[in-house]
Amino acid sequence: MKLKELLTKLDYKVVAGSDDIEVSHLQNDSRKVEQGDVFVCIQGAGFDGHQFVKDVFEKGAVAVVVMAEVDAPEGMTVIRVDNTRYALACMSADYFGNPAEKITTIGITGTKGKTTTSYMVRSVLESIGIKTGLIGTIETIIGEQVTPANNTTPESFIVQKTFKEMVDAGCECVVMEVSSQGLMQDRVSGFTFDYGIFTNIEPDHIGPNEHKDFDDYLNCKKKLLQQCKQGIVNMDADFIDQVLDGHTCSLETFGVNGDYDFTAKNISLFAKPGSLCVSYDLCGKLNFPIEIHVPGTFSVYNSLCAIAICSHFTENTEKMQKALEDVRVKGRVEIVPVSKRFTLMIDYAHNAMSLESLLMSLKQYEPKRIVTLFGCGGNRSKDRRYEMGEVSSKLSDFTIVTSDNPRFEEPMDIINDILIGVHKADGAYVTIPDRKDAIRYAILNAQDGDVIVLAGKGHEDYQEIRGVKHPMDERVLISEIMEEDEIKAIL
Repeated sequence: MKLKELLTKLDYKVVAGSDDIEVSHLQNDSRKVEQGDVFVCIQGAGFDGHQFVKDVFEKGAVAVVVMAEVDAPEGMTVIRVDNTRYALACMSADYFGNPAEKITTIGITGTKGKTTTSYMVRSVLESIGIKTGLIGTIETIIGEQVTPANNTTPESFIVQKTFKEMVDAGCECVVMEVSSQGLMQDRVSGFTFDYGIFTNIEPDHIGPNEHKDFDDYLNCKKKLLQQCKQGIVNMDADFIDQVLDGHTCSLETFGVNGDYDFTAKNISLFAKPGSLCVSYDLCGKLNFPIEIHVPGTFSVYNSLCAIAICSHFTENTEKMQKALEDVRVKGRVEIVPVSKRFTLMIDYAHNAMSLESLLMSLKQYEPKRIVTLFGCGGNRSKDRRYEMGEVSSKLSDFTIVTSDNPRFEEPMDIINDILIGVHKADGAYVTIPDRKDAIRYAILNAQDGDVIVLAGKGHEDYQEIRGVKHPMDERVLISEIMEEDEIKAIL
Protein backbone atom coordinates (compact mmCIF):
# COMPACT_ATOMS: atom_id res chain seq x y z
CA MET A 1 0.00 0.00 0.00
CA LYS A 2 1.01 3.60 -0.52
CA LEU A 3 1.94 5.59 2.58
CA LYS A 4 -0.52 8.32 1.60
CA GLU A 5 -3.34 5.75 1.76
CA LEU A 6 -2.73 5.60 5.53
CA LEU A 7 -2.83 9.38 5.91
CA THR A 8 -6.29 10.14 4.50
CA LYS A 9 -7.72 11.37 7.81
CA LEU A 10 -4.75 13.54 8.78
CA ASP A 11 -3.32 16.98 8.21
CA TYR A 12 0.40 16.38 7.74
CA LYS A 13 3.61 17.72 6.28
CA VAL A 14 6.15 15.75 4.30
CA VAL A 15 9.44 16.81 5.92
CA ALA A 16 11.62 14.43 3.91
CA GLY A 17 11.05 11.86 1.19
CA SER A 18 7.62 11.19 -0.30
CA ASP A 19 4.18 10.09 0.86
CA ASP A 20 3.81 8.18 -2.41
CA ILE A 21 6.17 5.37 -1.36
CA GLU A 22 5.08 1.78 -0.77
CA VAL A 23 5.00 0.55 2.84
CA SER A 24 4.64 -3.00 4.15
CA HIS A 25 3.24 -2.64 7.65
CA LEU A 26 2.21 -0.02 10.19
CA GLN A 27 4.15 -0.23 13.46
CA ASN A 28 4.37 1.67 16.73
CA ASP A 29 6.62 -0.85 18.53
CA SER A 30 10.23 -0.50 17.39
CA ARG A 31 10.92 -4.13 18.33
CA LYS A 32 8.49 -5.35 15.66
CA VAL A 33 9.73 -3.23 12.76
CA GLU A 34 10.57 -5.11 9.55
CA GLN A 35 11.68 -4.22 6.02
CA GLY A 36 9.45 -1.66 4.36
CA ASP A 37 7.49 -0.60 7.47
CA VAL A 38 6.28 2.82 8.56
CA PHE A 39 6.94 3.55 12.23
CA VAL A 40 4.83 5.97 14.30
CA CYS A 41 6.84 7.65 17.07
CA ILE A 42 4.74 7.64 20.24
CA GLN A 43 5.76 9.59 23.35
CA GLY A 44 5.00 7.50 26.44
CA ALA A 45 5.50 7.92 30.18
CA GLY A 46 8.78 6.03 30.22
CA PHE A 47 9.88 6.13 26.58
CA ASP A 48 9.84 8.25 23.44
CA GLY A 49 9.57 6.62 20.05
CA HIS A 50 11.39 9.55 18.47
CA GLN A 51 14.60 8.19 20.02
CA PHE A 52 14.37 5.02 17.91
CA VAL A 53 14.33 6.57 14.43
CA LYS A 54 17.84 5.38 13.53
CA ASP A 55 17.18 1.95 15.05
CA VAL A 56 14.04 1.35 12.99
CA PHE A 57 15.80 2.61 9.85
CA GLU A 58 18.49 -0.03 10.38
CA LYS A 59 15.73 -2.65 10.73
CA GLY A 60 14.30 -1.63 7.37
CA ALA A 61 11.69 1.06 8.14
CA VAL A 62 11.21 3.34 5.13
CA ALA A 63 9.17 6.04 6.87
CA VAL A 64 8.51 7.55 10.27
CA VAL A 65 5.62 9.67 11.53
CA VAL A 66 6.76 12.24 14.09
CA MET A 67 5.52 15.21 16.12
CA ALA A 68 8.98 16.54 16.99
CA GLU A 69 12.15 17.21 15.06
CA VAL A 70 14.27 14.11 14.46
CA ASP A 71 17.65 13.46 12.90
CA ALA A 72 16.46 10.98 10.28
CA PRO A 73 18.93 9.04 8.12
CA GLU A 74 19.19 10.01 4.45
CA GLY A 75 16.63 8.18 2.34
CA MET A 76 14.00 7.89 5.09
CA THR A 77 10.61 9.53 4.60
CA VAL A 78 9.56 11.75 7.52
CA ILE A 79 5.92 12.76 8.03
CA ARG A 80 5.20 15.50 10.59
CA VAL A 81 1.84 15.67 12.42
CA ASP A 82 0.58 17.54 15.48
CA ASN A 83 -0.18 14.43 17.54
CA THR A 84 1.28 11.01 16.79
CA ARG A 85 -1.17 9.17 19.06
CA TYR A 86 -4.04 10.61 17.06
CA ALA A 87 -2.11 9.83 13.88
CA LEU A 88 -1.67 6.21 14.93
CA ALA A 89 -5.40 5.86 15.52
CA CYS A 90 -6.33 7.31 12.13
CA MET A 91 -3.63 5.37 10.30
CA SER A 92 -4.65 2.15 12.05
CA ALA A 93 -8.24 2.63 10.89
CA ASP A 94 -7.07 3.02 7.28
CA TYR A 95 -4.53 0.19 7.62
CA PHE A 96 -7.23 -2.30 8.61
CA GLY A 97 -9.74 -1.07 6.05
CA ASN A 98 -11.85 1.07 8.42
CA PRO A 99 -13.61 -1.89 10.07
CA ALA A 100 -15.68 0.37 12.36
CA GLU A 101 -17.70 1.29 9.26
CA LYS A 102 -18.64 -2.38 8.84
CA ILE A 103 -19.76 -3.12 12.41
CA THR A 104 -22.03 -1.32 14.89
CA THR A 105 -19.82 0.20 17.60
CA ILE A 106 -20.98 0.81 21.18
CA GLY A 107 -18.63 2.63 23.57
CA ILE A 108 -19.31 2.81 27.31
CA THR A 109 -17.50 5.24 29.59
CA GLY A 110 -17.89 6.17 33.24
CA THR A 111 -16.14 5.73 36.57
CA LYS A 112 -18.24 2.71 37.50
CA GLY A 113 -20.48 0.28 35.70
CA LYS A 114 -18.63 -0.06 32.38
CA THR A 115 -17.82 -3.74 32.76
CA THR A 116 -21.18 -4.95 34.05
CA THR A 117 -23.12 -2.87 31.53
CA SER A 118 -21.03 -4.13 28.62
CA TYR A 119 -21.76 -7.75 29.59
CA MET A 120 -25.44 -6.99 30.01
CA VAL A 121 -25.55 -5.46 26.53
CA ARG A 122 -23.71 -8.37 24.97
CA SER A 123 -25.99 -10.86 26.76
CA VAL A 124 -29.14 -9.21 25.38
CA LEU A 125 -27.79 -8.78 21.85
CA GLU A 126 -26.54 -12.36 21.66
CA SER A 127 -29.93 -13.60 22.93
CA ILE A 128 -31.69 -11.97 19.96
CA GLY A 129 -29.23 -13.42 17.47
CA ILE A 130 -26.84 -10.49 17.00
CA LYS A 131 -23.28 -11.80 17.13
CA THR A 132 -21.51 -9.31 19.39
CA GLY A 133 -17.85 -8.86 20.20
CA LEU A 134 -16.60 -7.36 23.47
CA ILE A 135 -13.51 -5.37 24.43
CA GLY A 136 -13.13 -4.67 28.13
CA THR A 137 -11.28 -4.74 31.41
CA ILE A 138 -11.58 -8.48 31.86
CA GLU A 139 -11.24 -9.87 28.36
CA THR A 140 -11.77 -9.51 24.64
CA ILE A 141 -14.39 -11.82 23.16
CA ILE A 142 -14.63 -12.62 19.46
CA GLY A 143 -17.07 -15.47 18.93
CA GLU A 144 -15.69 -18.43 20.87
CA GLN A 145 -12.25 -16.81 21.17
CA VAL A 146 -11.59 -15.24 24.58
CA THR A 147 -8.36 -13.32 25.29
CA PRO A 148 -7.51 -11.88 28.74
CA ALA A 149 -7.18 -8.09 28.68
CA ASN A 150 -4.10 -6.02 29.55
CA ASN A 151 -5.85 -2.63 29.45
CA THR A 152 -9.46 -1.54 29.74
CA THR A 153 -9.09 0.17 26.36
CA PRO A 154 -6.20 -1.17 24.23
CA GLU A 155 -3.90 0.93 22.07
CA SER A 156 -5.59 2.22 18.91
CA PHE A 157 -3.75 -0.20 16.62
CA ILE A 158 -5.08 -3.14 18.68
CA VAL A 159 -8.59 -1.63 18.75
CA GLN A 160 -8.70 -1.44 14.96
CA LYS A 161 -7.08 -4.86 14.54
CA THR A 162 -9.70 -6.32 16.90
CA PHE A 163 -12.53 -4.62 15.01
CA LYS A 164 -11.19 -6.20 11.79
CA GLU A 165 -11.04 -9.64 13.42
CA MET A 166 -14.61 -9.22 14.65
CA VAL A 167 -15.84 -8.26 11.18
CA ASP A 168 -14.03 -11.25 9.69
CA ALA A 169 -15.60 -13.51 12.36
CA GLY A 170 -19.09 -12.35 11.38
CA CYS A 171 -19.77 -10.05 14.33
CA GLU A 172 -22.45 -7.47 13.63
CA CYS A 173 -21.80 -5.41 16.74
CA VAL A 174 -19.05 -4.64 19.25
CA VAL A 175 -19.49 -3.28 22.76
CA MET A 176 -16.39 -1.87 24.43
CA GLU A 177 -15.35 -0.17 27.62
CA VAL A 178 -13.83 3.25 26.95
CA SER A 179 -11.54 4.45 29.71
CA SER A 180 -10.57 8.05 30.37
CA GLN A 181 -7.00 7.10 29.50
CA GLY A 182 -8.24 5.63 26.24
CA LEU A 183 -9.97 8.89 25.39
CA MET A 184 -7.07 11.05 26.58
CA GLN A 185 -4.55 9.07 24.52
CA ASP A 186 -6.71 8.87 21.35
CA ARG A 187 -6.98 5.09 21.49
CA VAL A 188 -10.53 5.32 20.13
CA SER A 189 -9.92 8.09 17.60
CA GLY A 190 -10.09 7.55 13.86
CA PHE A 191 -13.77 6.58 13.80
CA THR A 192 -17.14 7.64 15.19
CA PHE A 193 -19.02 5.41 17.62
CA ASP A 194 -22.57 4.56 16.64
CA TYR A 195 -23.52 4.70 20.32
CA GLY A 196 -21.67 6.49 23.13
CA ILE A 197 -22.78 5.77 26.69
CA PHE A 198 -22.02 7.77 29.83
CA THR A 199 -22.75 5.98 33.13
CA ASN A 200 -21.40 8.25 35.91
CA ILE A 201 -18.34 10.11 37.15
CA GLU A 202 -16.62 10.38 40.51
CA PRO A 203 -13.09 11.53 41.43
CA ASP A 204 -10.76 8.71 40.42
CA HIS A 205 -7.63 8.07 38.33
CA ILE A 206 -6.13 11.36 39.44
CA GLY A 207 -2.39 11.37 39.96
CA PRO A 208 0.95 10.81 38.23
CA ASN A 209 0.63 9.24 34.75
CA GLU A 210 -3.17 9.56 34.92
CA HIS A 211 -5.12 12.84 35.20
CA LYS A 212 -3.72 16.00 36.75
CA ASP A 213 -7.05 16.90 38.38
CA PHE A 214 -10.78 16.14 38.30
CA ASP A 215 -11.49 18.69 35.56
CA ASP A 216 -9.01 16.93 33.30
CA TYR A 217 -10.65 13.58 34.11
CA LEU A 218 -14.14 14.94 33.37
CA ASN A 219 -13.06 16.62 30.14
CA CYS A 220 -11.63 13.33 28.90
CA LYS A 221 -14.79 11.40 29.78
CA LYS A 222 -17.08 13.88 27.99
CA LYS A 223 -15.14 13.44 24.73
CA LEU A 224 -17.12 10.30 23.98
CA LEU A 225 -20.30 12.37 23.55
CA GLN A 226 -18.43 14.40 20.93
CA GLN A 227 -17.37 11.27 19.07
CA CYS A 228 -20.60 9.33 18.67
CA LYS A 229 -23.83 9.53 16.69
CA GLN A 230 -26.23 8.57 19.50
CA GLY A 231 -25.49 9.37 23.12
CA ILE A 232 -27.16 7.55 26.02
CA VAL A 233 -26.62 9.20 29.40
CA ASN A 234 -27.41 8.71 33.09
CA MET A 235 -29.21 11.92 34.02
CA ASP A 236 -28.87 11.19 37.75
CA ALA A 237 -25.07 11.30 37.53
CA ASP A 238 -23.14 14.02 39.33
CA PHE A 239 -21.75 16.78 37.07
CA ILE A 240 -24.11 15.73 34.26
CA ASP A 241 -24.52 19.32 33.00
CA GLN A 242 -20.77 19.64 32.60
CA VAL A 243 -20.56 16.25 30.90
CA LEU A 244 -23.24 17.24 28.38
CA ASP A 245 -21.66 20.61 27.65
CA GLY A 246 -20.41 20.58 24.06
CA HIS A 247 -21.94 17.23 23.07
CA THR A 248 -22.47 16.78 19.34
CA CYS A 249 -24.68 13.67 19.33
CA SER A 250 -28.38 12.97 19.65
CA LEU A 251 -29.30 12.14 23.25
CA GLU A 252 -31.39 9.56 25.07
CA THR A 253 -31.65 9.54 28.85
CA PHE A 254 -32.03 7.05 31.67
CA GLY A 255 -32.20 7.22 35.46
CA VAL A 256 -34.31 6.86 38.57
CA ASN A 257 -34.91 10.39 39.87
CA GLY A 258 -36.93 11.82 36.99
CA ASP A 259 -39.07 11.07 33.97
CA TYR A 260 -36.47 10.03 31.44
CA ASP A 261 -36.58 8.00 28.25
CA PHE A 262 -35.87 4.92 30.38
CA THR A 263 -36.85 5.21 34.05
CA ALA A 264 -36.90 2.65 36.88
CA LYS A 265 -39.83 2.85 39.29
CA ASN A 266 -40.97 0.72 42.23
CA ILE A 267 -37.45 -0.56 42.88
CA SER A 268 -37.34 -3.56 45.23
CA LEU A 269 -34.27 -5.20 46.74
CA PHE A 270 -34.81 -8.78 47.87
CA ALA A 271 -32.89 -11.92 48.72
CA LYS A 272 -33.18 -15.50 47.56
CA PRO A 273 -31.25 -18.38 49.16
CA GLY A 274 -27.59 -17.65 48.47
CA SER A 275 -28.41 -14.72 46.18
CA LEU A 276 -29.23 -11.00 46.29
CA CYS A 277 -31.58 -9.56 43.68
CA VAL A 278 -33.30 -6.38 42.52
CA SER A 279 -36.49 -5.75 40.57
CA TYR A 280 -38.25 -2.68 39.18
CA ASP A 281 -40.81 -1.47 36.68
CA LEU A 282 -39.33 -0.01 33.51
CA CYS A 283 -41.18 3.09 32.30
CA GLY A 284 -40.80 5.51 29.41
CA LYS A 285 -40.10 4.41 25.86
CA LEU A 286 -40.56 0.80 27.02
CA ASN A 287 -42.74 -0.50 29.82
CA PHE A 288 -42.22 -3.93 31.43
CA PRO A 289 -40.95 -5.46 34.71
CA ILE A 290 -37.27 -6.31 35.25
CA GLU A 291 -35.61 -8.72 37.69
CA ILE A 292 -31.84 -8.99 37.99
CA HIS A 293 -29.80 -11.41 40.09
CA VAL A 294 -26.97 -8.90 40.53
CA PRO A 295 -27.39 -6.96 43.78
CA GLY A 296 -27.55 -3.25 44.44
CA THR A 297 -29.19 -0.13 43.12
CA PHE A 298 -26.19 0.34 40.81
CA SER A 299 -27.48 -2.76 39.00
CA VAL A 300 -30.65 -0.78 38.26
CA TYR A 301 -28.62 1.91 36.50
CA ASN A 302 -26.47 -0.63 34.65
CA SER A 303 -29.53 -2.50 33.40
CA LEU A 304 -31.36 0.70 32.41
CA CYS A 305 -28.35 1.65 30.35
CA ALA A 306 -28.25 -1.80 28.72
CA ILE A 307 -31.97 -1.65 27.91
CA ALA A 308 -31.62 1.82 26.39
CA ILE A 309 -28.87 0.56 24.09
CA CYS A 310 -30.58 -2.70 23.17
CA SER A 311 -33.89 -0.98 22.42
CA HIS A 312 -32.24 0.21 19.20
CA PHE A 313 -31.78 -3.41 18.15
CA THR A 314 -34.93 -5.22 19.29
CA GLU A 315 -38.44 -4.81 20.63
CA ASN A 316 -38.46 -8.35 22.07
CA THR A 317 -39.03 -7.55 25.73
CA GLU A 318 -39.19 -11.20 26.79
CA LYS A 319 -35.65 -11.86 25.57
CA MET A 320 -34.45 -8.67 27.23
CA GLN A 321 -35.99 -9.79 30.53
CA LYS A 322 -34.50 -13.27 30.32
CA ALA A 323 -31.03 -12.09 29.29
CA LEU A 324 -30.85 -9.53 32.11
CA GLU A 325 -32.07 -12.03 34.69
CA ASP A 326 -29.39 -14.53 33.66
CA VAL A 327 -26.42 -12.19 33.24
CA ARG A 328 -23.37 -12.79 35.42
CA VAL A 329 -20.06 -10.92 35.30
CA LYS A 330 -16.82 -12.43 36.55
CA GLY A 331 -15.54 -10.52 39.56
CA ARG A 332 -18.33 -7.96 39.64
CA VAL A 333 -20.59 -8.72 42.63
CA GLU A 334 -20.18 -12.31 41.49
CA ILE A 335 -22.17 -14.65 43.74
CA VAL A 336 -20.39 -17.94 44.42
CA PRO A 337 -22.99 -20.52 45.52
CA VAL A 338 -21.53 -22.39 48.47
CA SER A 339 -24.34 -22.46 51.03
CA LYS A 340 -27.97 -21.40 51.52
CA ARG A 341 -27.02 -20.22 55.02
CA PHE A 342 -25.04 -17.22 53.81
CA THR A 343 -24.08 -15.36 50.64
CA LEU A 344 -20.49 -15.35 49.37
CA MET A 345 -19.46 -12.95 46.63
CA ILE A 346 -16.33 -11.83 44.77
CA ASP A 347 -15.95 -8.21 43.71
CA TYR A 348 -13.23 -6.09 42.14
CA ALA A 349 -13.72 -3.19 44.60
CA HIS A 350 -10.10 -2.15 45.10
CA ASN A 351 -10.37 1.43 46.32
CA ALA A 352 -12.35 3.21 49.02
CA MET A 353 -14.89 4.67 46.61
CA SER A 354 -15.86 1.37 45.02
CA LEU A 355 -15.79 -0.50 48.34
CA GLU A 356 -18.03 2.10 50.01
CA SER A 357 -20.50 1.95 47.12
CA LEU A 358 -20.63 -1.85 47.31
CA LEU A 359 -21.04 -2.05 51.08
CA MET A 360 -23.69 0.67 51.17
CA SER A 361 -25.64 -1.26 48.54
CA LEU A 362 -25.34 -4.51 50.49
CA LYS A 363 -26.56 -2.83 53.68
CA GLN A 364 -29.88 -2.19 51.96
CA TYR A 365 -30.51 -5.94 52.03
CA GLU A 366 -30.27 -5.91 55.83
CA PRO A 367 -28.03 -8.97 56.16
CA LYS A 368 -27.25 -10.35 59.61
CA ARG A 369 -23.65 -9.27 59.14
CA ILE A 370 -21.44 -7.94 56.38
CA VAL A 371 -18.03 -9.61 56.49
CA THR A 372 -15.46 -7.91 54.24
CA LEU A 373 -12.19 -9.61 53.29
CA PHE A 374 -9.61 -7.53 51.44
CA GLY A 375 -6.01 -6.46 51.09
CA CYS A 376 -4.24 -3.72 49.14
CA GLY A 377 -1.64 -3.72 46.40
CA GLY A 378 2.01 -3.16 47.13
CA ASN A 379 4.00 -0.28 45.62
CA ARG A 380 0.86 1.82 45.47
CA SER A 381 -0.44 4.81 47.41
CA LYS A 382 -0.67 4.28 51.18
CA ASP A 383 -3.69 6.58 51.22
CA ARG A 384 -5.72 3.88 49.50
CA ARG A 385 -4.86 1.49 52.34
CA TYR A 386 -5.89 3.90 55.07
CA GLU A 387 -9.11 4.79 53.24
CA MET A 388 -10.15 1.21 52.49
CA GLY A 389 -9.42 0.17 56.06
CA GLU A 390 -11.58 2.96 57.42
CA VAL A 391 -14.46 2.29 55.00
CA SER A 392 -14.52 -1.41 55.80
CA SER A 393 -14.34 -0.80 59.53
CA LYS A 394 -17.22 1.68 59.37
CA LEU A 395 -19.54 -0.24 57.07
CA SER A 396 -18.73 -3.90 57.76
CA ASP A 397 -19.63 -5.83 60.88
CA PHE A 398 -16.38 -7.74 60.60
CA THR A 399 -13.24 -7.13 58.54
CA ILE A 400 -10.66 -9.74 57.55
CA VAL A 401 -7.47 -8.00 56.46
CA THR A 402 -5.33 -10.17 54.19
CA SER A 403 -2.92 -9.96 51.25
CA ASP A 404 -3.68 -8.80 47.71
CA ASN A 405 -0.78 -8.23 45.28
CA PRO A 406 2.11 -7.37 47.61
CA ARG A 407 4.46 -6.89 44.66
CA PHE A 408 7.80 -5.80 46.15
CA GLU A 409 6.51 -4.97 49.63
CA GLU A 410 6.14 -7.21 52.65
CA PRO A 411 2.49 -8.28 53.11
CA MET A 412 2.49 -7.41 56.82
CA ASP A 413 3.75 -3.88 56.10
CA ILE A 414 0.73 -3.36 53.83
CA ILE A 415 -1.62 -4.93 56.37
CA ASN A 416 -0.29 -2.65 59.11
CA ASP A 417 -1.01 0.38 56.91
CA ILE A 418 -4.57 -0.87 56.36
CA LEU A 419 -5.00 -1.26 60.12
CA ILE A 420 -4.26 2.44 60.60
CA GLY A 421 -7.48 3.08 58.74
CA VAL A 422 -9.34 0.23 60.42
CA HIS A 423 -8.57 1.74 63.82
CA LYS A 424 -10.23 5.04 62.80
CA ALA A 425 -13.58 3.27 63.21
CA ASP A 426 -14.79 0.68 65.68
CA GLY A 427 -15.41 -2.37 63.50
CA ALA A 428 -14.22 -5.79 64.67
CA TYR A 429 -11.40 -7.26 62.62
CA VAL A 430 -8.78 -9.98 62.28
CA THR A 431 -5.58 -10.15 60.22
CA ILE A 432 -4.75 -13.30 58.23
CA PRO A 433 -1.93 -12.68 55.72
CA ASP A 434 -2.47 -15.80 53.59
CA ARG A 435 -5.51 -15.16 51.37
CA LYS A 436 -6.61 -18.81 51.18
CA ASP A 437 -6.43 -19.09 54.98
CA ALA A 438 -8.43 -15.87 55.22
CA ILE A 439 -11.17 -17.18 52.93
CA ARG A 440 -11.27 -20.46 54.88
CA TYR A 441 -11.67 -18.48 58.12
CA ALA A 442 -14.54 -16.46 56.62
CA ILE A 443 -16.43 -19.58 55.56
CA LEU A 444 -15.75 -21.48 58.79
CA ASN A 445 -17.05 -18.59 60.88
CA ALA A 446 -19.98 -17.60 58.69
CA GLN A 447 -23.31 -17.07 60.46
CA ASP A 448 -26.76 -17.62 59.02
CA GLY A 449 -27.79 -14.57 56.99
CA ASP A 450 -24.24 -13.24 56.52
CA VAL A 451 -22.99 -11.62 53.33
CA ILE A 452 -19.29 -12.30 52.86
CA VAL A 453 -17.46 -10.05 50.38
CA LEU A 454 -14.08 -11.04 48.95
CA ALA A 455 -12.98 -7.64 47.66
CA GLY A 456 -10.12 -6.46 45.50
CA LYS A 457 -9.17 -9.36 43.24
CA GLY A 458 -12.36 -9.69 41.22
CA HIS A 459 -11.59 -11.25 37.85
CA GLU A 460 -7.84 -11.51 38.51
CA ASP A 461 -6.47 -15.04 38.59
CA TYR A 462 -3.01 -14.31 39.97
CA GLN A 463 -1.12 -12.87 42.90
CA GLU A 464 1.91 -10.74 42.13
CA ILE A 465 4.87 -11.29 44.48
CA ARG A 466 8.37 -9.94 43.88
CA GLY A 467 7.69 -9.33 40.18
CA VAL A 468 6.25 -12.81 39.58
CA LYS A 469 2.56 -13.52 38.96
CA HIS A 470 1.60 -16.70 40.75
CA PRO A 471 -1.67 -18.47 39.83
CA MET A 472 -4.37 -17.59 42.35
CA ASP A 473 -8.04 -17.55 41.42
CA GLU A 474 -10.42 -17.04 44.34
CA ARG A 475 -12.96 -19.34 42.68
CA VAL A 476 -10.37 -22.12 42.70
CA LEU A 477 -9.44 -21.37 46.31
CA ILE A 478 -13.10 -21.55 47.33
CA SER A 479 -13.57 -24.82 45.46
CA GLU A 480 -10.54 -26.33 47.19
CA ILE A 481 -11.68 -25.11 50.61
CA MET A 482 -15.16 -26.55 50.08
CA GLU A 483 -13.64 -30.02 49.65
CA GLU A 484 -12.01 -29.93 53.09
CA ASP A 485 -13.61 -32.18 55.69
CA GLU A 486 -13.74 -29.40 58.27
CA ILE A 487 -15.80 -27.25 55.90
CA LYS A 488 -18.08 -30.08 54.77
CA ALA A 489 -18.91 -30.78 58.39
CA ILE A 490 -20.38 -27.31 59.00
CA LEU A 491 -22.18 -26.94 55.66
